[in-house]
Amino acid sequence: MSKLVEFFSSLRWRVFLIVFAIGILPALIGAYMIYSSVRERSISSDATSISSQATLIADEVISNDYFNNPSQENMNMELSAIGNVYSGRVMILDAQLKVVKDTYEMYEGRTVVWENVILSAYGNTTSDYDEKNHTLTVTVPILDEETSDTLGIVLITKTAEYMEANLAYYWSLCVLFSMIVAFIALFVAVFTSIYSSKPLSDVRVGIDHLAKGFGDGNLRLNEYSETQAISDAFNTYNSKMKQLDDSRQEFVSNVSHELKTPLTSMKVLAESITSMGEGAPVEMYREFMEDIVNEIDRETSIVNDLLALVKMDKRDAVMNVAPVNLNELIELILKRLKPIAEKQEIELVLESFRPVTVELDEVKFTLAISNLIENGIKYNEPGGFVHVSLNADHRYCYIRVEDSGMGIPEESLDHIFDRFYRADKSHSREIGGNGLGLAITKNAIEMHHGEIKVASTLGEGTTFDVRVPLSYIQEEVL
Repeated sequence: MSKLVEFFSSLRWRVFLIVFAIGILPALIGAYMIYSSVRERSISSDATSISSQATLIADEVISNDYFNNPSQENMNMELSAIGNVYSGRVMILDAQLKVVKDTYEMYEGRTVVWENVILSAYGNTTSDYDEKNHTLTVTVPILDEETSDTLGIVLITKTAEYMEANLAYYWSLCVLFSMIVAFIALFVAVFTSIYSSKPLSDVRVGIDHLAKGFGDGNLRLNEYSETQAISDAFNTYNSKMKQLDDSRQEFVSNVSHELKTPLTSMKVLAESITSMGEGAPVEMYREFMEDIVNEIDRETSIVNDLLALVKMDKRDAVMNVAPVNLNELIELILKRLKPIAEKQEIELVLESFRPVTVELDEVKFTLAISNLIENGIKYNEPGGFVHVSLNADHRYCYIRVEDSGMGIPEESLDHIFDRFYRADKSHSREIGGNGLGLAITKNAIEMHHGEIKVASTLGEGTTFDVRVPLSYIQEEVL
């Protein structure tokens, strides 16, 4: 059952269905329209011919004064002959709709009350085709040449069996033509569905081939522009995944080392304190304990960054959005980071152009801006600066964090927001970076539907530009 559902939901089936429908439907519709047109034309042609004959009979009825002498042998023989030719009947009615002559001799003397007869009594020529009995009936008024008054009505009924037989033969030809077209459409649809889905099958086979470890790791399907585009997109994605995997492996190695180093240091310090015994100076105890606290803080920082990234990775991450005074928030961030800046002799400057209130998650946004400013402090030189500016228009707020630090190599600019990536690995390890800060920053800003850009010159400094909407709009979950 699942394979059947899979087949009917496949591209191959849908292409087959569309091509087959495009091939067969116009043929069926065209055949039916042509058949209907021929049928209507045949009926109309017969009705016109019978109407002409009925008009001639009407003229003879008047010229022979048939209403006053309906027993005229020549006239009656002629009417019978016409009825036989049409395999039907001829009826002559007077002005009161009474049957004067019926070649079937069934309704003579009776009054006929029928819509078409009544219409002819008012001077109209009518025709009616009985689908059930396959008979065509025409009524023609007998008009006085001088007064144009209706003197009577000529009613001719013709059997259309021969016409139906011809139409049936013609319909069989239409059906045969439709079957031929259907067979051709079926063949074309099967061929087209297989041919059109082949590129996708080739893509699947190519990916399976690479997944089994064959080839050089790149997909090459250049037969069509679409498959070439898919191949390029897959190769780009595959390359990024390889880079991500390499970065992750490197990160695991680095984090394992960094998590192990504080534990090793704390173990050595604790063993040293234990080995000193009771006679050790208090100052030495205090120094060792401070070192242990610093190592704990270092390990806590790494763990906190990992937890923050995991939380922001969740698609259903909760956003506690509320209006926040951004001027006060950035001033508070700078106040918290001021001791670190003073320790490294870095000048912190805030330039605010106007009061700015933004709807945001204060905790997540604080983490993002703090990372940018703290990086500007860490990767800087004594006597340098970190300049933060805040501005806004009617839709967005703009935050710029500019520093005079070591800068970022040009080849690293496209990767600094990747998780686990570190532009200067040796310096990052020395400072304590773990390659998560900017990834966390970008995630937090994007969760606010904002964007972040970077510009940097190696040895001269780095500038981060952040843009965030003033009003937070909750995205709909599809």
